[in-house]
Amino acid sequence: MKHTIKTVIFLGALWLGLAANAQTPAPVAPASKPVVMDELSKAGPLGDIWLGDPAAPVTVIEYAATTCSHCAHFNETGFPVLKQKYIETGKVKYTLREFPLNPLDIAGFMLARCSGDKKHYAVVDLLMRNQEKWAFVQKPVDALSSLVKQAGFTQETFETCLKDQKIYDAIVDVRDRGEKMGISSTPTFFVNGKKISGAMTPKDIETEIEPLLKK
Repeated sequence: MKHTIKTVIFLGALWLGLAANAQTPAPVAPASKPVVMDELSKAGPLGDIWLGDPAAPVTVIEYAATTCSHCAHFNETGFPVLKQKYIETGKVKYTLREFPLNPLDIAGFMLARCSGDKKHYAVVDLLMRNQEKWAFVQKPVDALSSLVKQAGFTQETFETCLKDQKIYDAIVDVRDRGEKMGISSTPTFFVNGKKISGAMTPKDIETEIEPLLKK
């Protein structure tokens, strides 16, 4: 497979461990215009992976990064409440969209996509819950490779995934469109179109969602 220069540079950064400082991501470009619903409703090139009833009255879209500590905190404390109380009861449909802040984020999301729709969120959860074991270590690529073997990857499938131009471009596309919609940090949520920046607590989730269920 022929790869573009940007992919070669991306993979080179990974193999050399240049992404080890993921906790200090490069600043995101300023938004060019405010979000509009038509833009928000459009999925990226690989599509959205939805959880919940497609007919649910509330839609929650999260933009996150796999090395983002605030995203990991929400994944551990907020998302279980959102899932149990609202997604699994048919009140909310939810999707996570990629908003990588650095090369390691792109790698993590590429691996989640390569795992398939059914295992996608399990891989994201694995990465979020184990950030300290791979995202902030001296050799993050080796650590990432070792970690995702728990999800069924081999060294060969790991490397093949990270060379997939289509997936790489698709994830970057989702991030770029997010920037144009005014997203500048992670996590950022849209609850029925309302933008909420920062990790929501269980109380925040209830405060935002319950009034929408009464309409």
